[in-house]
Formats: sequence, structure tokens, C-alpha cells
Amino acid sequence: MQIAFALYPGFTALDAIGPYQVFTNLPGAEVVVVAERRGRLDDDNDLLHFEVEHTLDEVPTPDVLIVPGGTITRRIAEAGGPLVDWVRAAHEHTTWTTSVCTGALVLGAAGVLDGKTATTHWHAAEHLARYGATSTEQRVVVDGKVVTAAGVSAGIDLALTLVGKLAGDEVAQAIQLGIEYDPQPPYDAGAPSKAPAAIRDLVDQVMTQAEADMWASSPA
Repeated sequence: MQIAFALYPGFTALDAIGPYQVFTNLPGAEVVVVAERRGRLDDDNDLLHFEVEHTLDEVPTPDVLIVPGGTITRRIAEAGGPLVDWVRAAHEHTTWTTSVCTGALVLGAAGVLDGKTATTHWHAAEHLARYGATSTEQRVVVDGKVVTAAGVSAGIDLALTLVGKLAGDEVAQAIQLGIEYDPQPPYDAGAPSKAPAAIRDLVDQVMTQAEADMWASSPA
């Protein structure tokens, strides 16, 4: 079973690394990391640097594909290009087509979410409608063979959900225990419906500014 993580410059590290940690513990899984080009690829903070060894073209038919999110995904989705084309083509062959956080926008641009219920980071939820999707605040949404996760940390939940479907509940539980995934956050503000209004407004402003800065600094 081949599980492909599709990366791009400016992806959010935890979106990929959380599920990666789960899937690399799945017996029989071949986990590959792909991007448009081989070589160095930087995360959205330009602090973590990954050496990608496989191009999208070299992994055309993964059994599971995962697109992580990042501030730049709305631009990638609107512009189209190799990543969107790869998702569209690979989706024809996958057992599961998945995204974490705003990676859902890339799935949407590839036509994968049309008529589906899906989730993404709450800050980007309004953009799902343009791709024919119905947005929900659920942490993980399974609609047919398309699985989407909410923001960032929800990628771990997505991966455990898929392991349960691929290998059974006991394997998923064993991996959960192995990575000691037992969230007990000190605050109950991890979803927009739970966070105080002032906190939500603050985060919304920060993320809106970050996206504006990215659009201003990125080449057209």
C-alpha cells in the first residue's frame, strides 16, 4: 500500500508530520513524500527544510494521497498547476484521497470536493463553497473515499481514522498508544465555536494578515 504526502513550498509542517508519524507505523505501508521537484523544500516558517526525493510524476497512482495545508494553498488552488493536476489524476486511482487543514482547497480545485461534505481550517471554511462542497466544523469528515481534516493538529485524527479503516481498530489503537496520542489541552479553545469571541477575532486578524503578506510577497 503506497501512501503519498504531496508537499509544496510553504506547507505547514504539522499538517504533514502528524499523519506521517501515524502512517509510518502502519505495517505494510510504503510512505513516500512527493513534490513538483526534487530537492530542498521549505515549510511556511522557512525554518524546517525537507529534502524531497520523488516528483509528483514518479508517483502517479498512490493508494492514499494526503495534501497538507498552508497559507499559500488558496493561491495554489486558484492558480492550478502541477499539484492540482496530480491530485485530479491520482484521485481516479486512489482508495482514499485526503487533506489536512487548507489542503482541502487543493482537493477542491482538482474537482474532488464537488457535491461533498468537507472540513478545513475554520479560517478558510468559506472558500469550500466555491468548489461545490458543504463545509462543516467536524474534525474529520469521511464522504465516500474523500477524507478531510480540520486545522493542523486534526491531521493525526485523520490518519488514525484511516488506519482503522485500512487495518482495523486494534492496529489504529496500537499506533495511538505507541505515539501516546491522548490530548488533554489546558484550554478549551481549539474550535471557533468554543473559543471566546475576542480570541477568535484576534486569530482571524493574524491569519488574514499572514495570508495578505504571502500574496504580496509571492510571485504572481
